[in-house]
Amino acid sequence: MEKPFWKRKKLHEMNEEEWESLCDGCARCCLQKVESEKTDEVHYSRLACRLLNLSTCRCKDYLRRHSRIPECVTLTPERVSEFRFLPPTCAYRLLSENKPLPSWHPLCSGSRQSVHLEGISVRAFAKRSKRGDILEHNLIDLSGEQ
Repeated sequence: MEKPFWKRKKLHEMNEEEWESLCDGCARCCLQKVESEKTDEVHYSRLACRLLNLSTCRCKDYLRRHSRIPECVTLTPERVSEFRFLPPTCAYRLLSENKPLPSWHPLCSGSRQSVHLEGISVRAFAKRSKRGDILEHNLIDLSGEQ
């Protein structure tokens, strides 16, 4: 039996469908973040992008997200060196670091729900940002989760 595409192809060799299927639907990349100037560490908050559907953990306007949210980052194989801002559970980051996908990843489990059942998605804690919310008061620790 042939190995799955993510085990036999490098990121830059994947077609668009394969590339898009790497997204596990956790929506952690859709959380507001702060990068420490001293340590370059990325700190996540529970405050979500206004386009994120908090129950499905999917973008409400994926195709037009960049025109609506200019700071939304497009992940491409050419930008692999920038992937360290992604959470340690992210398939794009894991594969760029030559690490395996976790068993709960939808490509491994066969279910889009596994990311939610495993508690990896932001569904349980993300919230819509409101006027007056202070980013630093909403920081969370995602470092120990895999």
